[in-house]
Amino acid sequence: MDASQPGFATTIENLRLRSWKLGAGQAMDVIGQFPQADFTHIVDDRADVHVSSRDGRFYLGYFPNGRPGGPDEDWVTGEGWVIAVTGTEKVPGYRIAFSTETPAMIVADAVARILASSRPL
Repeated sequence: MDASQPGFATTIENLRLRSWKLGAGQAMDVIGQFPQADFTHIVDDRADVHVSSRDGRFYLGYFPNGRPGGPDEDWVTGEGWVIAVTGTEKVPGYRIAFSTETPAMIVADAVARILASSRPL
């Protein structure tokens, strides 16, 4: 960048342009990580997918057209993935949401990290 000249000037090389993964991708990259022996899978009448652990503490929701809101809410159109882990008496749980356009491989990586951190009691 040439700071001695007024305005902004740079080169393509200085910008270090990159290609970024975009687009929703394949939902099965995420959903395929949950063996039916350990997780319950439900596909509802909207074709949304719900996955929960047998103990009910883990939940994944896939909403390809956006997540529906509550009875007094409108559609939450931008939310395509929801991951929630219920906490314990002493440690709070957490919730993570990704947009409908978040690449499935990004969500799959987050799910893989969560699953790797779980263990049977």
